[in-house]
Amino acid sequence: MSIQVKHIEKHFGQFHALKNINLDVETGALVSLLGPSGCGKTTLLRIIAGLESADTGQILLNGVDVTHMPVQARKIGFMFQSYALFRHMSVYDNIAFGLSVLPRRIRPSKDEIHEKVMSLLKLIQLPHLANSLPHQLSGGQRQRVALARSLAVEPKILLLDEPFGALDAKVRKELRQWLRDIHQELHITSLLVTHDQEEALEVSDKIVVMNHGHVEQVGDASTLYHQPDTPFVTEFIGEVSRFDGDVQSNQWTYQQYTYPLAQNLSDGAYSAYIRPHQWLLSNQADGAMLSGTIKHIHDVGSFLRVTIFDARTERFIEVLVTAEQCPYHVNDGVYLIPKALQLFPVH
Repeated sequence: MSIQVKHIEKHFGQFHALKNINLDVETGALVSLLGPSGCGKTTLLRIIAGLESADTGQILLNGVDVTHMPVQARKIGFMFQSYALFRHMSVYDNIAFGLSVLPRRIRPSKDEIHEKVMSLLKLIQLPHLANSLPHQLSGGQRQRVALARSLAVEPKILLLDEPFGALDAKVRKELRQWLRDIHQELHITSLLVTHDQEEALEVSDKIVVMNHGHVEQVGDASTLYHQPDTPFVTEFIGEVSRFDGDVQSNQWTYQQYTYPLAQNLSDGAYSAYIRPHQWLLSNQADGAMLSGTIKHIHDVGSFLRVTIFDARTERFIEVLVTAEQCPYHVNDGVYLIPKALQLFPVH
């Protein structure tokens, strides 16, 4: 089922929570709403669900206007950070609950419910815990049960609000991969709210970056990382260092350093953003933008993470290079040459 959000506005008193939000989610896609706390992503999710009403705008599910429909008519499943499992019910009964309370005319038989629940227990890889109570499960297991319960009623759309936020880093990483596997198997249109960029980059088909109630950019992980539209997206997705300079005669100048531009830009103040992998290290000053002293070298697998202190600006610069590109040691002096940079005008 597709989701269309058209011109959604939402105020809470004087606070403008959502500002003309427009969004299209294709059937079967897993899309993340990514942004800092307070940017409006959970409010948007609740409006799509029908748990909150918009001031203006429309919500269309599969082309049908559901803006004023109650939540129970939208065929949506929910998964929240708080598992909200019934503590007195077994895992089996928690998953079966949504089916057992359906109106009699559409309620499956006991045998059908049993078959569905056992199928979901296999899907979440917990059939051996069917008779356990929630307090006997780990946090990751409880979250799997919460997802199975939301899937039991066969929703057309799955909404997930920071579902792994309360779990430790190792469990979160395992569940992210598990969620991706589940999604590929079931192809339910899913919308995930998160402030964790790694989570969004790892699981999503598409990411919606939000800031102060509006959408900054929509794209896949590669586009957002390599072709950000705004300074906010540049800084929010991945690591980056910023340098304030000026463009004149199609050259960007930072202190005594000049970088020739391939594109034509109007003269004025521009900030340059350079990611750790976009630096070259050298023992020669030719073409260098910065110089500094190596403070740390960390082996992070196929790359070395080199931390360099620039005494002139009193800042640390992070650089990612291969071992072959770093024949240097801690306390060595080096020069930094940018291989590429992203420019945005300073307003």
